[in-house]
Amino acid sequence: MIVYALFVVLTCVGCTNQKQQKMEKSSGQETVIPEQIKILILGDSLTDGYGVSREQAYPAQLEKILQKQGLQVRIINAGSSGSTSASALERLQWHMQAKPDILLLALGGNDGLRGVSITATFENLARTIDLAKANDIRVFLASMKLPYNYGQDYRTSFEGMYERLVQDKDIQAVPFMLEGVGGVKEMNLPDGIHPNEQGHVKIANNMATFFLSELP
Repeated sequence: MIVYALFVVLTCVGCTNQKQQKMEKSSGQETVIPEQIKILILGDSLTDGYGVSREQAYPAQLEKILQKQGLQVRIINAGSSGSTSASALERLQWHMQAKPDILLLALGGNDGLRGVSITATFENLARTIDLAKANDIRVFLASMKLPYNYGQDYRTSFEGMYERLVQDKDIQAVPFMLEGVGGVKEMNLPDGIHPNEQGHVKIANNMATFFLSELP
């Protein structure tokens, strides 16, 4: 009898919950969970967080900032130290299994530092952008800059490459992510190239300003 009574009580509770759920739906009070936005950041050592932990790198810091602002976002850190634009297409193909909504393409810096043909870098990035757009992935392009010792002509052509990609592919450029970090001693590791933890926080804040103006 005790078992039977317990069964009746649980059944009634279940019925009550179902009725309550139906009432909420019928009265338009059903809770709607915002859809999560997946942002894939395809980059090199800067994105990977060379010299700091993944938790200290700017993608993780950026995710925290955006979430604190109430945005339902998940940032996928697809950084790979030492990578160039040559690997971009293949890497995007692999990461597409995560079904990202947005691609932040942050590659090309190592191409420039190694003197890779600007035409080759352009074509590599262009093909990657084409693949993203063909799969309805919104693309943001992070432009890179080179040190002054690379010569004015090469630096101008290199930076102009990003401007051409933005125009030719009808995508949006991200403001220079290393603003306030590049060339600032206290923001970088002893090598003077890679940001330290403080530098990554600054990058994340730079990027957050942009994303907060672009995301719903």
